Amino acid sequence: MQPAITSPLRPLLGLFLGLAGLGVILSGRIGSGEQAADALPDATQDVLTLAFSVLIESLPFIILGITLSILVQIWLPDQLLFRILPKNAFGRRAVISMLGMFLPVCECGNVPLARGLVSKGYTVSDSMTFLLAAPILNPVTIITTHQAFGFDDGILVARLIGGFLIANLLGWLFSLHPQPMSLLTPAFEKSCQVVPQGVQPTKVQRSVDLFVRESSVLMPALIIGSLVAGLIQVVVSRDTLVQLGSDPLWSVVAMMILAFVISICANVDAFFILPFATTFLPGSIAAFLILGPIIDIKMLALLRTTYRSGTLVQISTVVVLMTAAIGTVVNLIA
Repeated sequence: MQPAITSPLRPLLGLFLGLAGLGVILSGRIGSGEQAADALPDATQDVLTLAFSVLIESLPFIILGITLSILVQIWLPDQLLFRILPKNAFGRRAVISMLGMFLPVCECGNVPLARGLVSKGYTVSDSMTFLLAAPILNPVTIITTHQAFGFDDGILVARLIGGFLIANLLGWLFSLHPQPMSLLTPAFEKSCQVVPQGVQPTKVQRSVDLFVRESSVLMPALIIGSLVAGLIQVVVSRDTLVQLGSDPLWSVVAMMILAFVISICANVDAFFILPFATTFLPGSIAAFLILGPIIDIKMLALLRTTYRSGTLVQISTVVVLMTAAIGTVVNLIA
């Protein structure tokens, strides 16, 4: 069911807070230029610069994801996507996990799109499978990863297979939940169950309302996630991580920590991690490229707008264990 248009005050407040946060970061970033180099401490300038870079990378994909979500929820015929999917649950999730091939959106943009799938009537496990697989199994990510590594040491293959397996494993596990809607936050669950009454708004009105509501939820989360990611990058020393690069197990752990902290878009993370390839083992590089698009600081902040904290703990546990296993195996056979 499509949610009816609600009072605009609360969504507009969330959107205003998100834009205000963006303004603060932007002002701080401009103020940290050469003319005001002494106005802020170096650490503060670094935090604002890093947060701003994460934000600028992510924001276009958030907007694109909201736009695609509006297209799916409002403009596509209700049964169009359902007709092209297999009836078998495993086959359906396998196909859904490949939808990212046709929707080259970064992980941030996939959050509103996955929210739209649930609102459209897809199961929570189906939308989760798409959400976790799409950032890795999309043409832009595949091309950039191939440009950076080619087929050397199995990094590209490990990333694609690992992303597919993790997404479908989690989709299957959560499909067994007796009350799947309880995995969602109360606010989002309620929005999925609202039944429109009275005179129905036009598609344009619903599109504008949905854009405001989704932006008001996701923008503050993106701001907070970007600031936290920038703060931790300043506090944590990369030199400490690099020293671990030659150990088959600890190199994987180090790269997973780095992926969680750095919070770079999946479409460009291969180029960021490329310089580390001479120091770290292939399995650790693959672990970085698998874990980052699924759970990092920024993504957890965005996912919290949709899933309960307990759900995120379960997702994170499975992703970490599976990624560590895949990275270790690649190190042993590479």
